[in-house]
Amino acid sequence: MCTSIALRDAQLYFGRNMDLDYGFGESPVITPRNYPFRFRRAGSIDSHYAMIGMSNVTDNFPLYAEAANEKGLGMAGLNFPGYALFPDSEDKDKSNVSPFEIIQWVLCQCATVKEARELLQKTQLINLPFADNMPLAPLHWHIAGKDGSIVLECTKRGMEIFDNPADVLTNPPGFEYQITNLANYLNLTVKKPSGVFDEKGANIYCKGLGSCGLPGDFSAPSRFVKAAFILANSRGEDPVARFFHVMDSVAVVNGCIADERDEGYYTRYTCCIDMDRGVYYYKTYSNNRISAVDMNKENLDGRELIRFPLVTEQSLFMQN
Repeated sequence: MCTSIALRDAQLYFGRNMDLDYGFGESPVITPRNYPFRFRRAGSIDSHYAMIGMSNVTDNFPLYAEAANEKGLGMAGLNFPGYALFPDSEDKDKSNVSPFEIIQWVLCQCATVKEARELLQKTQLINLPFADNMPLAPLHWHIAGKDGSIVLECTKRGMEIFDNPADVLTNPPGFEYQITNLANYLNLTVKKPSGVFDEKGANIYCKGLGSCGLPGDFSAPSRFVKAAFILANSRGEDPVARFFHVMDSVAVVNGCIADERDEGYYTRYTCCIDMDRGVYYYKTYSNNRISAVDMNKENLDGRELIRFPLVTEQSLFMQN
């Protein structure tokens, strides 16, 4: 599952809902400029852009679920089961990168979506797991910057890059379907609706009738449509608060989806990255008070990962 958006206000904000039935040892992690990246097949990069995001760290390697770099480029991996397919063979004419490395590969080198697209066209994603007991997750990726959004998918058709004018990504059945499916909702409006029944005695009896038909279920196509509609029409003076309101509209409540093991499947965390200031805002399912990590308050010229504990205990502001 999962939903990601890019909110374009006076500044750019990027983030996602992480919908899972398990935790993955995640916490906010800053990778400074001189942390040495050792890619499995693509060599090493010792000096690069700093980045921040939610990550598991295994063998001192940051396995980012999503992140943004100091130049304002963000990237998130979202579940894509049944569609994601990574070839076993390498391409000798391209840089061969595993899906678990692709966020790091792009963000440490690229400052814009244009640069990311150019790099990806010279990159081959290959079926190379992090470890024998850590199989690859079937993912596709949302990449966003000030110059737009794109989606990266690897399927049986090969690797494809799509422009993403909706600034939204969810899950299967694939981005092309999701963007085409928006045409089924061209009738939605925030204004007073009108139609053939105006002359038949139909009266506007409440506000919001223009959004009748807006999906409310938790399926990927429905979340895509709902997030795209609310993102396009939402208002508010504080863009961070606005961002979280959009994401709350497509969040999964614990108990409303169960997998075959009947495990709890819900929005474990929501994050919003201020792409200009390098501030990573997040809240967890058990603590809906927003926490924040400012990457620019740390030494970004270091060589060691900077990790922060995930704040999960409910925090309240008592006024008396």
